[in-house]
Amino acid sequence: MTPDIPHLPCDDILAALRPGDDLVERMAALLRSAAGRTVLTTSFGLEDQVLTHAAAAAMALPEFTGAARRIELATLDTGRLFAETLDVWAATERRYGLRVASLSPDTAEVESLVAAQGVEGFRESVDARRACCGVRKVAPLRRALAGASLWITGLRADQSEAREATPFATWDEPLGVVKAAPLADWSRDDVARYAAQNRVPLNVLHARGFLSIGCAPCTRAVAPGEPERAGRWWWEDEGRKECGLHRRPAHAAPMPEALVPVTTAAQAFVPEATSWA
Repeated sequence: MTPDIPHLPCDDILAALRPGDDLVERMAALLRSAAGRTVLTTSFGLEDQVLTHAAAAAMALPEFTGAARRIELATLDTGRLFAETLDVWAATERRYGLRVASLSPDTAEVESLVAAQGVEGFRESVDARRACCGVRKVAPLRRALAGASLWITGLRADQSEAREATPFATWDEPLGVVKAAPLADWSRDDVARYAAQNRVPLNVLHARGFLSIGCAPCTRAVAPGEPERAGRWWWEDEGRKECGLHRRPAHAAPMPEALVPVTTAAQAFVPEATSWA
């Protein structure tokens, strides 16, 4: 039986993420509504960088100055990130004066995985790849969200066919947390435009055609016209290519009809990377 959402009722979520509100107000509204710890997980891609900017701006509002209620930032340091991702991680901390908590996989589990699969055994099958994601990403995520009441993500409904039903909020039963997607109704162009207008630090790989960035061995640039997530685990058949962090929602707050986005082919707009000293 799916439980009622205990920390952030669906009606409150829909009220928090209102049409017309800017992103900073959406983040502030989520922070006001959360009953406990609020965690924003970031992979330092376009969407997560924009959310980090808005989170920093929201926490700088007078009502949150000096308050215990904060948005915590956390990343899953899989051990196989691009050097460029590490660069934008450092630039983000400098820009916003915030620390991003690093959650690494268990050393013994990684050693066991590599001993069983080989260093690139994840290419052998979908199950093998999911096992790798499970050790390097899913298990650390559980630690990142332990005791949290609200998990903020950078999911958008038009990122892929598998994500087209992304709601503003859902109850993630396995993790026991409310999962919010403040960008659910935004297009990639919307996010890129916001990043440019606010000089948000971006991964230089975006300007090289990497529209979605994960672990280095599992990510490539996409060709013109390809879906934006086509560069993830590209050797697998197209379909539901996910790492296990995001499941189909069991209990969701539906998106207002006026905000339901039109799912389109991959956006042609690729933001220019911004250099930060």
